[in-house]
Amino acid sequence: MNHDWDDRVTAAWARFDDYAEEDAADFRALIGALVAELPEGSPLGLFEQACAWDSTGHSDRAVPLYREALARGLDGYRGRRARIQLASSLRNIGLAEEGVKLLTPELDGPSDELDDAVRACLALCLSSLGRDREGLSLVLGALAPHLPRYQRSMANYARALVEPQA
Repeated sequence: MNHDWDDRVTAAWARFDDYAEEDAADFRALIGALVAELPEGSPLGLFEQACAWDSTGHSDRAVPLYREALARGLDGYRGRRARIQLASSLRNIGLAEEGVKLLTPELDGPSDELDDAVRACLALCLSSLGRDREGLSLVLGALAPHLPRYQRSMANYARALVEPQA
């Protein structure tokens, strides 16, 4: 992979919303052509293909590709994105518990700009399992630092949703 390839993938994704639903196969073909430039079995290529399937409404096709990308060593920022997106896709196909298991360790991992996405996706997985209070706690906790006021109150309310009452 080189900077030019990365730029072309970024440009393709920037145009994603220009594709109508009936043109989803065309978008996947565009991503497929870019992936074909990578070595066979590249974790990055598998990830991009998973994203294309996922974004065009095929979580079931995306799950094995995300799994394979991670198994082949996709790490760093894209690895974290893959775990978030895999958890979301797992939830979409009725495997929310797997999504919870995948994302829970991310709460204790290194912090980055994806922290709130981890919490939001984990909250959805928890809600799918009937664990709404835990999910709401995560969402409020993620939202609190972004508020112009009431950060401490919202953080306390988030904790109170899941801590045992004294």
